[in-house]
Amino acid sequence: MSGLIRYFSYGSNMHRGIFEDRRGMRPIRAQPAVLANYRLCFNLPVGRGERGVANLESYEGARVRGVLYLITTERAEHLDRTEGVPSGVYRRIAVNAIVDSGEEIEAFTYQSAKISLGLKPSPRYIALLVEGAVQHGLPPDYIHYLRSFELAVDERLSEPQRS
Repeated sequence: MSGLIRYFSYGSNMHRGIFEDRRGMRPIRAQPAVLANYRLCFNLPVGRGERGVANLESYEGARVRGVLYLITTERAEHLDRTEGVPSGVYRRIAVNAIVDSGEEIEAFTYQSAKISLGLKPSPRYIALLVEGAVQHGLPPDYIHYLRSFELAVDERLSEPQRS
C-alpha cells in the first residue's frame, strides 16, 4: 500500500481540471497554504517566444500562496513524470507550507533551475492560475496579484493577416 505525502502547488496544478483531469490525480485532501521566503516568477521557458510558466525563487520576506494537496506516494511519482522531473525540467524540493491554522506542514514542491530572464506568462496560463486560486478559496488580494503580471503577447495573434 502506498504512503501519503503532501504536495504544494503554486502553478497550473492549482486548477482542478489540470490536476485531476489532465494529470490524473485524485487528491485525498486539498487546502489553501502559503510558502514563506519564496516568490512566484514565470522564468521557466515554454514553447516559442517570451512565454514562461510558474517557478519559485528564494526571496526573503516574500510569500507564495497555493494549494496543499495530500496524495499517495505512488501518485506523487506519477506527478514527477508529468512535471518533467526525470528529464530535469523541474526538481522536487522540500518545503514547509503554512495552512490557515498557522500550522507548518512538511511538503514537496517543484522548482526549476532551467530559467530564462524576461519571460512572461500567457493570458491563458494566468487564467488557469486565477481559476485554480478561486476554486480553492485563495484570498482576493492574491487573485488580484496573479492578474497583475505583465502578459506575453500571443505570437499567433500578432502576425499580419494574409489575404
